[in-house]
Amino acid sequence: MKPMKLFSLGLQHVLAMYAGAIIVPLIVGGALGLSVEQLTYLVSIDLFMCGIATLLQVWKNRFFGIGFPVVLGCTFTAVGPIIAIGNQYGVSAVYGAIIAAGLFVVLFAKYFGQLVKFFPPIVTGSVVTVIGITLIPVAMNNMAGGQGAKDFGDLSNIALSFGVLLFIICLYRFFTGFIRSIAILIGMIVGTIVAAFMGKVDFSAVSEASWFHMPDLFYFGVPSFNLTAILTMILVAVVSIVESTGVYFALSDICERELTEKDLANGYRAEGLAILLGGLFNAFPYTTYSQNVGLVQLSGVKTRNVIYTVGIMLVALGLIPKVAAVTTIIPAPVLGGAMVAMFGMVVAYGIKMLSKVEFASQENLLIIACSVGMGLGVTVVPDLFSQMPSSVRILTDNGIVAGSMTAVVLNIIFNVLPSKKGMKTVSQLSEQKVS
Repeated sequence: MKPMKLFSLGLQHVLAMYAGAIIVPLIVGGALGLSVEQLTYLVSIDLFMCGIATLLQVWKNRFFGIGFPVVLGCTFTAVGPIIAIGNQYGVSAVYGAIIAAGLFVVLFAKYFGQLVKFFPPIVTGSVVTVIGITLIPVAMNNMAGGQGAKDFGDLSNIALSFGVLLFIICLYRFFTGFIRSIAILIGMIVGTIVAAFMGKVDFSAVSEASWFHMPDLFYFGVPSFNLTAILTMILVAVVSIVESTGVYFALSDICERELTEKDLANGYRAEGLAILLGGLFNAFPYTTYSQNVGLVQLSGVKTRNVIYTVGIMLVALGLIPKVAAVTTIIPAPVLGGAMVAMFGMVVAYGIKMLSKVEFASQENLLIIACSVGMGLGVTVVPDLFSQMPSSVRILTDNGIVAGSMTAVVLNIIFNVLPSKKGMKTVSQLSEQKVS
């Protein structure tokens, strides 16, 4: 393939995942109160690690790599948990948890096939739905100008954020293919240009940023290890792996290559290495991006050389802070408008996962009701279990952990453990009555 064609195909993939790649560090950095310099580093290292993670996954060898044309980026599933951990235990605990989760995935990669039965759609769908719903308030705060902003709720902020959201909706309505896949990125670019005319963009971060830097190990300090934070991040990693499995099988069908257990284990191990490196270099957990799978199908180009090009391009972008600094000037209302669409999609994806569940079963309805209810309840009333022993609060301090554990335990009780011989479930009795 000619170099120019290779570059143009690679650039399409970069653009398709770019909005998702930069918006995660921008949201997390803003929520944790990072300085402009720290935020620039966070975006840079994230782009760099997206490239490394992609190269690890596409390079198929004996130990890791699925060998499919797949692009990796930071997972949206981790945004809510990272913000919660960072605010409660500090940034060092965030990276300790990411490192531990990466090690967990690397060590247990070959056993995930057996663990999947504990994470069927009813569990993963409930978890993703809770995570998406808990992120919506972050989007709303940004639409109004950002938490603590002097002009919070100003009409110009509301108009700008809703204008961005409406523009993204119009792109989805009137375009198809590649334009639709980068609609959120276009929305943020156009929104920032409009905001600049409104005097809401400060370009000082770009002028002050350097042209080149090298990644720093433990940039935000030595990681600390908190059990609650680690459990939370392991759950995030498991949910990401379940999502990635679907992407692997989709690409298996597109590329007409049968997947073996060894292939899956190698794919999981590559993802675990990416998560581990993300923790060491103070980036994020990484997972496969489904929008790039759509682009593979759309373009019909299945060669791994294109994805190698994508990985190299992302690494190069991550070494240029000027590029990262450009993204940090996006005003909060513009981000807020894009976030509503992106986080709403997380909720919608959770509901889509739940659509695979057999809703005729009253037990399944109870699992969803209790897990989502517990997850939201603890998120809204975080002091609910404040009087409980610390050993119990490990599982109750965080709404996402509380909801996830509820879903896992109830799924084991109703769907994994064998029912007593001769006993009929409520759903079976109701079916018998209907017949």
